[in-house]
Amino acid sequence: MEHNDPSYLQGPYGRLAYRQQDGNGPTLVWLGGYASDMLGSKAEAIADYAAERDQSYLRFDYSGHGESAGRFEDGTISSWFADAEALIDKRVDGPRVMIGSSMGAWITLLHATKHPENLAGIVLIAPAPDFTERLHRPKLTPEQGRILERDGVLKTGTSGHPAETFTRALFVDGRDNLLMDGPIEVPCPVTILHGLDDDVVPTSHVMNLVEVLEAPSVTVTLVKGGDHRLSTDADLLRLRQTLDSVIL
Repeated sequence: MEHNDPSYLQGPYGRLAYRQQDGNGPTLVWLGGYASDMLGSKAEAIADYAAERDQSYLRFDYSGHGESAGRFEDGTISSWFADAEALIDKRVDGPRVMIGSSMGAWITLLHATKHPENLAGIVLIAPAPDFTERLHRPKLTPEQGRILERDGVLKTGTSGHPAETFTRALFVDGRDNLLMDGPIEVPCPVTILHGLDDDVVPTSHVMNLVEVLEAPSVTVTLVKGGDHRLSTDADLLRLRQTLDSVIL
């Protein structure tokens, strides 16, 4: 798909970049993962899907991500949730299907619990709610913990990619947004796609999420051989088929 220039909206933490396709409802809303952007393969595949179906679609970059303003290190779950709230409030009318990938699943569920109205469906891909406390904090070595407390920033790799950067503020704020102590009440069906070879989000985490979700229905598809990204051609076809089942 051609990458047309984004539109911009002034968010609570700076200028937010978004791309919107007008069409029929419900509006598909893409919420990406930690340090990802709206030009990733899944977000692009949904753009193609929406164009083919004449479906309304909104995707965006959180502050400090992609084409939006701000420093990645300044972001927290609360600030990225506020970004999502601002864009959904200004750009989406009526029913919507929320599609959250990895950290985006956390943002999606925060939105769903605070704004249950107009939710037509939820699709979660490799969902990582509460990842700061449940997935990342247990992996920190004592030395990494000391660096995080001393410097406020921890880099877990050498590639320089933002996904390897974590801040003390992210962990502190994450504790204020935890959901998986449950229950998580949402008023619409939830569909989860998860790869069994995901090395970021264990299957046990997804099953724990299923246990605390209170929804009309929760459907889980476990993909043998699937990784965290779930972006192969077969994965993207499965995502399209999932959207078909949610929208119809």
